[in-house]
Amino acid sequence: MTTSLKPDTPTKRLPRRMPGWAKVLTAVVVVLVVMFAGIRLSLLPGLRDFFGTETHDRSGPALLESIQDMSRYDAASGNFQVVVDLEKDAKYLPDAIRGTRTLYVGAGTVDAYVDLGKVGDKDVTVDGDRTSATLRLPHALLGTPALDPERSYAVSKQRGLLDRLGDLFSDNPGGEQAVQKLAVKHISEAAKESELTARAETNTTAMLKGLLRSLGFEEVKVTFGT
Repeated sequence: MTTSLKPDTPTKRLPRRMPGWAKVLTAVVVVLVVMFAGIRLSLLPGLRDFFGTETHDRSGPALLESIQDMSRYDAASGNFQVVVDLEKDAKYLPDAIRGTRTLYVGAGTVDAYVDLGKVGDKDVTVDGDRTSATLRLPHALLGTPALDPERSYAVSKQRGLLDRLGDLFSDNPGGEQAVQKLAVKHISEAAKESELTARAETNTTAMLKGLLRSLGFEEVKVTFGT
């Protein structure tokens, strides 16, 4: 009697499922690799240029919303520059994990003006022969500081690990709104402490005297006050 021997059939092993903690760890590692790869690309401009990055401006046309008549005389303008050092820390966490520090140079201008629209008939006095005139004007005021984007820039940005991860999912990564607001605030304070309004009143006085004398007035007096 002949007995036939059959080869053993290999047993298929089911693949093991990856535990949940391993999936989370893998996701974190992938995110860190992508983040540090982006940092390396930013530090090596040659690699970034290798990918041929292009910029396209697809903005729509600007629309005129309104027109306002201006009655103020801009008599002086001051140029200011401030270095903003803004640091934000998290309680109970080291800066390397959570925290930001931005060093920002803000440059802008502040205009000083006299609102001639507030001058009424009672504020202008002319003698009978029209050779002498007295004008009373409101004091000069300061306009809103305007940052110059061409001269304003971030010197350095330090961010913790969690802040860098948050920038990956942010619509405005590394935004500079906070330091820009501080720059505007400091420039406004510096303008108030300067002699900008005094210079504006001096220039306004010289402008009005020259204008009225060209019209035949021999004596022109300009005062400021309410």
